[in-house]
Amino acid sequence: MDLPVMHSTCINKTTIATFFCAVFHAIPFDQPNWLMSSSVRVRVRDLVRGQPNVCSSLAMQTQSHTTTDRHGYSLRFSPFEANHMLLATSQLYGLAGGGSLFLLAKNSTKDAQLSINEQNITELCRLEWSDGLFDVAWCPYAADIAATASGDGSLQIWSGLDVESVVTEQTPKEPLICLQEHKNEIYSLDWGEKWNYHTLLSASWDCTLKLWDCNRQNSITTFVGHNDLIYCAKYSPLIANLFASVSTDGHLNLWNSLDFAGKPLMSIEAHASEALSCDWSHFDRNVLLTGGSDGLIRGWDLRKMRTHIFELYSGEFAVRRLACSPHSATVLASANYDFTTRIWDLATGVSAQEINAQHTEFVCGLDWNPQRAHELADCGWDSVVNVYTPKCLT
Repeated sequence: MDLPVMHSTCINKTTIATFFCAVFHAIPFDQPNWLMSSSVRVRVRDLVRGQPNVCSSLAMQTQSHTTTDRHGYSLRFSPFEANHMLLATSQLYGLAGGGSLFLLAKNSTKDAQLSINEQNITELCRLEWSDGLFDVAWCPYAADIAATASGDGSLQIWSGLDVESVVTEQTPKEPLICLQEHKNEIYSLDWGEKWNYHTLLSASWDCTLKLWDCNRQNSITTFVGHNDLIYCAKYSPLIANLFASVSTDGHLNLWNSLDFAGKPLMSIEAHASEALSCDWSHFDRNVLLTGGSDGLIRGWDLRKMRTHIFELYSGEFAVRRLACSPHSATVLASANYDFTTRIWDLATGVSAQEINAQHTEFVCGLDWNPQRAHELADCGWDSVVNVYTPKCLT
């Protein structure tokens, strides 16, 4: 469940779904944008269009794919195959119904010369789960394995996510393992790399994080230190056993995955409102970012955490996801609730270098292709996936 205007209270999904059904009984669930009034939506579009550096899909070469009746929450490029990505989606905007995991293949450069209105990303396979899927992560040491996070409080580990298995119809329809301990939705997961490659990290709306060994059915550690819904947790790619988390309590917490007491190393108020996203620099081990419902992106230095080292303004609406570029130390992207994806280059200042207005709903998922310089993918509640290279980086 993802309610962009109601982040503050940990309420059961069925309760909220019932509430919205009662309040908005005259508006069908498949009606686009039923959570936002038309007047507010017009204001959002006007705000976006009035800003400099706004681009649409017509202004750049974009490959797109639509997942009808499935609303995008998260996507990740494969670390092994440059053209492959996984997309985690939910029915009914994540309020009710099931979820689907899509294995998508981006067509070759030659195929990309198709008309802008034609779909040019291929759906290789689709796996179903009984509840909404809110995040996905590839296994860092096996090319055909990935994990998903679900609204029923469980993690699923899937196999057969490769072309050979798809072609021979060997992709299992059920997960290899289902891990269930969280009491509410899991909104973030991260598969450890390098020092933590065998572990999964989950962050839940039950206000806890859990560390899992992929070979065990039970979690290794439960981490407690947030007072509200946890939206995001990420391992540091450069410091062993360190991870960060952010919550709607506004705090950024730092943790040691080897501390089995499950208490944070540090907790700071990162935003005066809800903190919804975080990410680490791939180049500077001391730098990480947070994004909040206040529309702010803040940079933090582990050596001086009393205050942020920089601040970017991403508009009136929430910053749902952040992604630091693996190709440039100063480049990052943000997915926003004003239906845009913004590209920033800190070397040029604090204004967004590019604002991509290719979506008609909240943008929720974002990822850089680790194998292709500056190639970016995003997804949103409009059921659309876009893959492109921002014009400011070409």
